[in-house]
Amino acid sequence: MIITRTPFRISFFGGGTDYPSWYQEHGGVVLATSIDKYCHISCRYLPPFFEHKHRIVYSIIENVQRVGEIKHPAVRAILDWAGCDEQGLEVHHDGDLPARSGLGSSSSFTVGLIHALSALRGKYITKDDLAAQAIHMEQHIIRENVGSQDQITAAFGGFNRIDFKTNDTFQVSPIILTKDRLHEFQSHLMLCFTGFSRIASEIAKSKIENFKNRGNELNRMTEMVDEAIQILQNTKTPIEEVGRLLHQSWLCKRSLSDKVSTPEIDHLYEEAMRAGAVGGKILGAGGGGFLLLFVRPELQSKVRERLKHLIHVPFEFENSGSRVVLYQPDGLS
Repeated sequence: MIITRTPFRISFFGGGTDYPSWYQEHGGVVLATSIDKYCHISCRYLPPFFEHKHRIVYSIIENVQRVGEIKHPAVRAILDWAGCDEQGLEVHHDGDLPARSGLGSSSSFTVGLIHALSALRGKYITKDDLAAQAIHMEQHIIRENVGSQDQITAAFGGFNRIDFKTNDTFQVSPIILTKDRLHEFQSHLMLCFTGFSRIASEIAKSKIENFKNRGNELNRMTEMVDEAIQILQNTKTPIEEVGRLLHQSWLCKRSLSDKVSTPEIDHLYEEAMRAGAVGGKILGAGGGGFLLLFVRPELQSKVRERLKHLIHVPFEFENSGSRVVLYQPDGLS
């Protein structure tokens, strides 16, 4: 039995510039962190005592004879790519937060499953290779309209600046802050679940198709990464400036596609701002999921009251990335 634990992520600035259609020509950069909410994947070779050969357990249970019969598109693609049809497998998925919510859950799943399969075969995989394989899987095998930041943050963990090069390589640079400044930043963040799920790939497709008309916005979103890092690292600058920058970034992001926001999301955001939020954004592709808000700690109770019909999720940054948390090689393998 192998169990991997892979974090979800929050992206602050630069989202949109991590799509290959943009960074292969212009380069890209994001500022993002992994958080202490996780995707758990357990994987083992299935003993040959059952009518089925493969068993996949997530929101439904699939018992099948061949990998090609698996309905879950990511599991089917990854197991087929990994050549897993010869020996039966059992895969279980458990997530701390709902799927399709803007926290990179699908990429965390992909990273976690690739990591688990590597460990099951007794192979160590580096964070670089894990991220690269997950990007290849989602963009070229499953052919989802996804960027490249989620897989990297899930694999590496931590609060990082991620640069995307025109030659399809990437560089991960941890953000160096004092303990007090990092705590100050985290204490101003609130995470609220809107209750709306969405298919991120469909929203991303509409953004990608519009990139050629939104060069100014994407260039401005790139600049905001450096601006945010400078604010965070200069302890003399009020931390609220990050919140104001988040608000500017949200306005840019909304302009990338009319599917990024909805009247319901706009209403929630406006209510939060009236109650004291300085800025915020819908995480991920948009259209629903989690709303990230930047609010002074003394005003957060007012925001929670104003948005009391939403689920508020406490969280902290984490640094581990995807990990094998249980390694018990199966004697039947």
